[in-house]
Amino acid sequence: MHIDNGLLERITHIAESAGKEIMEIYARDFSVEEKDDKSPLTEADSAAHARISLALQEIGDVPVLSEEDVAGFAGADDDGRYWLVDPLDGTKEFIKKNGEFTVNIALIEAGRPVLGVVHAPALERTYQGWPGQGAWRIDADGPREIRVTEGATGPWRVVGSRSHASPKMADWLAALGEHEMVPMGSSLKLCLVAEGAADVYPRLGPTSLWDTGAAQAVVEAAGGRVIAPDRRTLDYTDTSQVLNPHFLAFGARIIDWPDFGE
Repeated sequence: MHIDNGLLERITHIAESAGKEIMEIYARDFSVEEKDDKSPLTEADSAAHARISLALQEIGDVPVLSEEDVAGFAGADDDGRYWLVDPLDGTKEFIKKNGEFTVNIALIEAGRPVLGVVHAPALERTYQGWPGQGAWRIDADGPREIRVTEGATGPWRVVGSRSHASPKMADWLAALGEHEMVPMGSSLKLCLVAEGAADVYPRLGPTSLWDTGAAQAVVEAAGGRVIAPDRRTLDYTDTSQVLNPHFLAFGARIIDWPDFGE
């Protein structure tokens, strides 16, 4: 599979098409079930998964790892490639109807996201990331290239979850020093780092591969990094373990970060 602007635009169209289906459900009463791990599942998760899976199959034979069909994934192809999909990231935000939920689609190659699209249908906003080529935000004003903040001073702008505060986070923030919080849900937290609206996103709780892959592509394409506690880039090679370690996403303003291990 050749990665080019055509593929990026096609994946963007798929994400936005799934977003339209999500918004149709968002606008009415919808059912909410509970999965085995106690996380919520809505009609919108299932509908978006079906639409995205079918559309990706039409592109080629690259396997698909989706949050809504982990059992159906048999591993990466012979080139180490697979699609990594969260049909509706931020289901809790969807249920709360605060608009901060996304459709995430990433292409993984040799453990790294090489293409990613994050679409926020309620916000009418899409982020595209093509590491080595650029990152873009698309909204009512059209597309514009985005970059992480460079050389910013003053308090750290720390983006954090609306749904996952913890004492561990409070300790990390105390070690970081003067800061101000930028609350946000779903993978939009990483995208805020990518577009320079936040300096760092510390995630000191559980996430899964599909929560981060697409947005990591956006962060890296915008000049930032996403690292695990060993300071290595967050990796997607081992799909037998779908949980990520703790991680930091940050822009160009870098220090010797406080420890963020398990």
